[in-house]
Amino acid sequence: MKKTCLAVTILLIAFLIIDIHALGGKPFEGIITFKITYPDSKFSESQMAMFPKLLTVSIKGMKSRTELQMSGMNTVEITDYDTKSKVSLLNMMGQKYAIKQSTAEILKELEKEGTPTVELSNETKMIAGYTCKKAIVTVNNDGIKTVFEAYYSSELGSKISNFDNPIYKDIDGVLLEFTVQNRNMNMKLTATSVEKKNIPAKEFEIPSDYVQTTQEELKSKFGGGGE
Repeated sequence: MKKTCLAVTILLIAFLIIDIHALGGKPFEGIITFKITYPDSKFSESQMAMFPKLLTVSIKGMKSRTELQMSGMNTVEITDYDTKSKVSLLNMMGQKYAIKQSTAEILKELEKEGTPTVELSNETKMIAGYTCKKAIVTVNNDGIKTVFEAYYSSELGSKISNFDNPIYKDIDGVLLEFTVQNRNMNMKLTATSVEKKNIPAKEFEIPSDYVQTTQEELKSKFGGGGE
């Protein structure tokens, strides 16, 4: 089921690189909204209509909730930075699944990633009301180099421990614009707003109507065998 495979891929990309669980030394509570674009996409208009155009990150203390919506599907990832664990929530046309990941499982996934090097630039850009600095990140994975550009804000926070961010972990600030490359798709996320507001604690809980499963079981269920 191609739509399911696409959603799982986008989840793994988007949630892997977003690390905004604590904005600096002060606890942050609020929502950061990102628009999603697909530069140089070779997909047709009908295919592009399936892709998500908006991503939101709700933050409360040491927990974050990242949400994507696409045609017929809603995907959420809740990260607990105290326990260093995650749960992905997938609602596929009423079929609801929860996929938990422990610290060990997350670290095992990160072992597959290359080692990043960061080059800082004097270039700046105003994003969502914040002056952002530019960083160029090069990832060397089995001799194949991939270059990512990112803009980050030191106003929102300094460098913090980022156990699940293999690409941007060495950037000294909060990412407000960045690009991810996966196979033949470029995915660019740009913050459009940073809003401080109270977030209900229940937003970071697993709803009772979600069935717990694993990524392997889900792929097998919907016929998504290979990488």
